Amino acid sequence: MPRVPVPGDEFLMRDPASHPPAHAPEYKSSLLRSPRHALISLQNSLSEVTAPVFRAEELGRLDNDLILNGAKEGLPVGERIVVHGHVRDQFGRPVKNALVEVWQANASGRYRHKKDTYIGALDPNFGGCGRMLTDENGYYAYRTIRPGPYPWRNRVNDWRPAHIHYALSGEGWAQRLITQMYFEGDPLIPECPILRSVPSEEQIRGLIALQDRGAFVQLDSRAYRFDIVLRGQRATLFENAVQQEGAMQ
Repeated sequence: MPRVPVPGDEFLMRDPASHPPAHAPEYKSSLLRSPRHALISLQNSLSEVTAPVFRAEELGRLDNDLILNGAKEGLPVGERIVVHGHVRDQFGRPVKNALVEVWQANASGRYRHKKDTYIGALDPNFGGCGRMLTDENGYYAYRTIRPGPYPWRNRVNDWRPAHIHYALSGEGWAQRLITQMYFEGDPLIPECPILRSVPSEEQIRGLIALQDRGAFVQLDSRAYRFDIVLRGQRATLFENAVQQEGAMQ
């Protein structure tokens, strides 16, 4: 049997071509915090190949149900949706027991945050945060309210497309990923200065969740599929083959 990668193995080198440039002038609010010099690549150490291990009992029963986990005196307003998908690495292997955290605006495009002063209504029954663990196959799922778009002060009349923020913690800190998920068919996507900093159309499509009619809940919710790829952990190679247990004894 092929040797299973362990935490001591390094992760594949980060491919800078698959990420937006650190300095993106059209995304104005990032200019003061973007690095001006090339990043230095370092060999993986214990800090990169290890990560916290999360247990199911540490999560609450409603953590992956954003419709109910912030409800107080009723249900939140807006279109109910289910979001699901798989978390895999660059080799197609499932990343099991990964922590998936999500947060978002409500149906009117407003976040439950004291510094959000957008005129959109603040829903008293919607918290906008959730979390879940992937299963043995790297699968995750949650239900929520479809977020609304909102204006932001990048240019005079810029609007952010509807989106959900993601933070993922996998098998090592080198897999840590912060990203955003968008929705198929949103006309604001091509106009978004943040998305226009992404190098290619193919990579932009990787950030867009596709409607999944087969996962609709009758008379309740539409569904969207969003798969995520994290950096892969390489196994020890010997003469172009994955080393097997006991082969070098």
